[in-house]
Amino acid sequence: MEIENVKMALDMLSSSECFGVLIPEVRSNLVMARENPRGIEDVVAVPGRITEFRGRAFACREPEFGASSHMARFIIALNRHFPWKRSALNIKFDESIIDICGDHGMVVSSYDRSREPPEVREVEGGTIPWGVEEAIRNSESTPDVIYHRGAWGKEPMIVLTGEDAVEVAEAALRIAEDYEKLLGR
Repeated sequence: MEIENVKMALDMLSSSECFGVLIPEVRSNLVMARENPRGIEDVVAVPGRITEFRGRAFACREPEFGASSHMARFIIALNRHFPWKRSALNIKFDESIIDICGDHGMVVSSYDRSREPPEVREVEGGTIPWGVEEAIRNSESTPDVIYHRGAWGKEPMIVLTGEDAVEVAEAALRIAEDYEKLLGR
């Protein structure tokens, strides 16, 4: 069920003429976890991530379980607090995109990577769960969007969250359409 949902969402993103504008330098990944995920093997993702070619989103491989570590750790950490949140998509950071998310009524939260404790930084894979925990603490309700402004050697990033991959893709497409209008395209 998770693989099929991510495939449908990926088709939506790939067929969009505007989603490519949201793909960050590190590329995007779309994930969806099984119920009660314990590890990255319980999370579907796109091997090699989603890239952009001639303004369009492009994935060179089919979604599969265990294909992401970063975004898998993100959704596992979020899912521990909000079990209905099983999907996420990272997109590029721009203050205008944060404003668009707010205009769409999404709950937006953030964390400051420069405040990451050294003991977290030293543990392989510790940064992302720490960031999710910080964003949850900084939010008055369940976040739909979590972002950070980057740090030394780390690209700023926005992550959209939802119940499933199709819901997340629909949100991303609405945001992309508004962002393109803002850019005058």
